[in-house]
Amino acid sequence: MSGRQVPRRAGFMQTIRAVLWSFVGIRKRRDYEADSAQLNPVAVIVAGIVAGVIFVLTLVLVVKFVLSQH
Repeated sequence: MSGRQVPRRAGFMQTIRAVLWSFVGIRKRRDYEADSAQLNPVAVIVAGIVAGVIFVLTLVLVVKFVLSQH
């Protein structure tokens, strides 16, 4: 066996959490480095697109609701 450890891949919830923290823009360097070693880039892109779509749809629904109350 070799002495190198294979980095453990991040799970779905860890990927979502990293993407949501990135939306806010507040990350500790240590957490960023850990995420960059564990996260699957394809999963991050998919989670980012899904989170972005949900965010935009939420904004559209809030604006429609506010305008309908006026």
